[in-house]
Amino acid sequence: MLTKELVAASTVPLVLSVLTESENYGYALIQRVRELSGGKIEWTEGMLYPVLHWMEKEDLIESEWREAETGRKRKYYWLRKEGRKALQEDKQQWMSVHETLTKLWKTSLSLI
Repeated sequence: MLTKELVAASTVPLVLSVLTESENYGYALIQRVRELSGGKIEWTEGMLYPVLHWMEKEDLIESEWREAETGRKRKYYWLRKEGRKALQEDKQQWMSVHETLTKLWKTSLSLI
């Protein structure tokens, strides 16, 4: 399991990335991230939904209530143009962090 801080920091880019695959509803987003992370990233609905609401307010995503095959209503989310732009910026930042840590860890491993 990842720390709460790392999970919180990665939530927006993860949601944006999953929504590039296709539009989706909240619980399916939770399941997809759990699947992709091999169970290392565990979101709760109470953690995810405030982030989704914030992302809507920031015009990164849009949503719409729809009836599922089961008859239940689900709120589906999809990316806006602004969300795609934000994802590109997030990608660059996360890649910079990844590359820096990789360099540091390669160096530190040789010192151990």
